[in-house]
Amino acid sequence: MDAAGTDDAVLRLGAMPAHADALCVFVHGRGQSPEEMADHVIDRLRNSSAHVVLPRAPGGVWYEARAVDPLSARSASQLEAALDAIDAAIDLAVSEGAPGDRIVLAGFSQGACLSLEYVLRRPGRLRGLVAFTGCRVGGALRAQAATFLDGLPAYLSCGDADPWIPLDAFFEAAQDVARAGAALRVEVFPGRVHEVLDAEIAVLDAMLEQVAAGRVASGTRREAAA
Repeated sequence: MDAAGTDDAVLRLGAMPAHADALCVFVHGRGQSPEEMADHVIDRLRNSSAHVVLPRAPGGVWYEARAVDPLSARSASQLEAALDAIDAAIDLAVSEGAPGDRIVLAGFSQGACLSLEYVLRRPGRLRGLVAFTGCRVGGALRAQAATFLDGLPAYLSCGDADPWIPLDAFFEAAQDVARAGAALRVEVFPGRVHEVLDAEIAVLDAMLEQVAAGRVASGTRREAAA
């Protein structure tokens, strides 16, 4: 995709905001950059009518702890700041004319973990979730998620021997998303290293097309039943 704009905080690609038929926010992983995600993922998308915003973590790290570590006060604060950065990326694009009712949130590795946390902690803005190789952040605090996603399309993928995301943690995240009521698709790729395959990118492409055409349900917030 051609660049639509950039600044110190975000990289913006694809269609200009006011001309886009969907908005994709893509979150990079630990030690990565928006430019790397542009090379490895966004430039491989067929869809060129979406506006893509890639937020940038200070120092390339959204939070210092591993996702599977218990959530400390420091990592909890870093996590909230990272979720705020996603909101800020959405707000920036929408303020420039991007469609605020057709948003897909996606990410890889640490960015996938953040995307999962965002959809479960701050639901209501999204029309799709794509998490390439992620899990919940904080381990023992998983059960705190108490929101529901009514039919929100969600795609979670991982390798069966990924060096960073244990498969049991990946499946626990998938269970949380499923319990929250999302329309969930899960794929585990045998032998896949820490990367994003063409088959995974094709799912993001298809979701962007479906969101742009208005063929997906909206995620809504409601209280958990007692």
